[in-house]
Amino acid sequence: MIKVKVFTFSPIQENTYVLYNEHKKAIVIDPGCYFPAEKEQLLQFIESTGLEVVQLLNTHCHLDHVFGNKWVYETFKTPLCIHPDEEPMLKLAPLSGEKWGLPFENYNGPIQYLHPGDTILLGNDALKVIFAPGHSPASICFYSEFESFLIGGDVLFRESIGRTDLPGGNHEQLLKSIQEQLFTLPNDVKVYPGHGLTTTIGHEKRHNPFLQ
Repeated sequence: MIKVKVFTFSPIQENTYVLYNEHKKAIVIDPGCYFPAEKEQLLQFIESTGLEVVQLLNTHCHLDHVFGNKWVYETFKTPLCIHPDEEPMLKLAPLSGEKWGLPFENYNGPIQYLHPGDTILLGNDALKVIFAPGHSPASICFYSEFESFLIGGDVLFRESIGRTDLPGGNHEQLLKSIQEQLFTLPNDVKVYPGHGLTTTIGHEKRHNPFLQ
């Protein structure tokens, strides 16, 4: 069984996720911890729960989702896993940080690539990689069919969608990704987004004004 812990970090209010199982293995997804106190908060949870971090994943590489990549890697020695077409966005992230007034040290460790349909194992549990570009060039989501949840990044929000006015954004492509990749999932799938409150696939089919 996978448990999901969410932290909301940085002035951009980004949701960072720690997924962990009964064997104390953990995956950190989109570490947006910017301030030292936020990194300490994440570390305290991991240590107090007795977790071993075994993977570091990014749904995409906009700055607010990668602030803590370097720190997580240096602390837990877990290489970063991303879609290969997000690597240019990762390299550009510090420039965005300067523009936002949020300078940071970028990740400079090894990178492992994820592709659509790949399976990420957490003990006996599995997450499927779903390709959902549009908010960024190669956004991916992580889907647990058994636990019926989706870590969605900035693709789909509660009654909203990801912005497409950032570099690499494409509005039509985003709508297509949601309709063809996410709305084909069961209605009861819980969506953990990159910002804001959780939702379900069924709720968004019925109530999302961008997708009616």
